[in-house]
Amino acid sequence: MILKSKIEEAALRLRTAEKNGIVCAPVRDILGVEDLVSAYEVQNVNTMLRKNDGARVVGHKIGLTAPIVQKQLGVDQPDFGLLWHDREVLNGGEISVTEVMQGKAEAEIAFVLKRDLDSENLSTVDVLNAIEYALPSIEIVGSRIKDWDVKITDTIADNASASHWVIGHQPSKLDDVDLINCRMQMTNHGKLVSEGIGRACLGSPVNAVLWLAKKMVVMGSSLKAGDLILSGALGPVVNIKAGDHFIVSIEGLGSVSATFTN
Repeated sequence: MILKSKIEEAALRLRTAEKNGIVCAPVRDILGVEDLVSAYEVQNVNTMLRKNDGARVVGHKIGLTAPIVQKQLGVDQPDFGLLWHDREVLNGGEISVTEVMQGKAEAEIAFVLKRDLDSENLSTVDVLNAIEYALPSIEIVGSRIKDWDVKITDTIADNASASHWVIGHQPSKLDDVDLINCRMQMTNHGKLVSEGIGRACLGSPVNAVLWLAKKMVVMGSSLKAGDLILSGALGPVVNIKAGDHFIVSIEGLGSVSATFTN
């Protein structure tokens, strides 16, 4: 891992971009392109500052679950970031595009946990038993880094390019959803703009949650009962502009929507 001063420098660059709404250069010029430990340390610096300011973590988002995106960034694993209470967009609600830096929308399956996942030897069964219910979700991703010019260390440091999140209001038990074969459609004013299937997320969204749970334990933390988990995109990411009205429908989970204003 690199010097603490370099961690602080990278964190400040991203924090300043967020505060001023002005995109910055990639932080890999400070961190390199392979030091994932340092990248997560940068993320943690800004996490602790947000917590100190009163923000509350409500869960996690998993990114880089699509093999094609992993290949693009030259990695063989997903990454994760945090979901904050003040970044929720209400289902059916509105958000200004000015609140999102270089915004894009992803359709995902969200899970809420009913028990902790803190064992050092977690299995798929542990994950299935820990999930209380599933929901459709829209993750609104954004990048503080100019033109989305990111490698793996850039996006990890930048809270896995997280911005805002929306979840549906019809909790579904896993018995009622085919997580592998469920079809997803995202429309914008009725026009299909993205479609996909459950298995597009690491073969199953449950696999993504298992990866995250194991990763968190290794990093000295763990997923807790009540946590919200956005498991990863089921189809292509869509650019956001003012006037867009997205509706995401996922078989067995219902729908979720959001509108983007000036």
